[in-house]
Amino acid sequence: MTDTASFGFRTVPADAKASMVRRVFDSVADRYDVMNDLMSAGIHRVWKAALIDMLAPRPGELVLDVAGGTGDVAQAIVAAAPGARAIVCDINAAMVARGRDRLLDGGEVPGLARCGIGLVVGDAERLPLPDRSVDAYTIAFGLRNVTRLDAALAEARRVLRPGGRFFCLEFSHVVVPGLDRLYDAYSFGLLPALGQAVAGDRDAYVYLVESIRRFPRQPDLAERMRAAGLDRPRWRNLSGGIAAIHAAWRL
Repeated sequence: MTDTASFGFRTVPADAKASMVRRVFDSVADRYDVMNDLMSAGIHRVWKAALIDMLAPRPGELVLDVAGGTGDVAQAIVAAAPGARAIVCDINAAMVARGRDRLLDGGEVPGLARCGIGLVVGDAERLPLPDRSVDAYTIAFGLRNVTRLDAALAEARRVLRPGGRFFCLEFSHVVVPGLDRLYDAYSFGLLPALGQAVAGDRDAYVYLVESIRRFPRQPDLAERMRAAGLDRPRWRNLSGGIAAIHAAWRL
């Protein structure tokens, strides 16, 4: 049987998904941050602040932020704990370049190491880091884009030190009765139109909306985290389940 993966509502060969996702983010990289603000009316910033609060980074910690190409989560981590360091790892070179541009615009370089942030192009399923090398792992709005979710979770465990912490912020499944219908109307009706008007790519945002619906429900993701060796999985719903933060330990 051919190994397959979901690409939105489509089923595609597994070895084709990564390049298809890469093309989506190549297309929207320059307008990605603007689109995030428009799509969520800025609420994604509140969700990311909740992620940083749960992470509670400490001076001296090394945090790996996967799929963090634009660098906003990494910047928030080092700002929250002077002396903490962050590595941004993203499979998409255009997104990593966008993150570097953000740091340039903010006056954080030359010398990215000086601001505590490193940038690397790498795959969440084959992270370019040694075993047990980071204190915490974060991934914000990226886990649903990987080809093999269980492989990405196993990689997260591999690079975490014993006692290390895992955090995933992701669009999830609405748990408030009635809100699901409003959310469907908004996401399937308005978001692709916004994507066309602002980023010039309707299909990219059709994929992003569909990928949210294919992502595991909160209890199912928690169980898959447990199966990957991430202990004590739990989650916190945000905005009625439109997004959720999943957390666990590597014990």
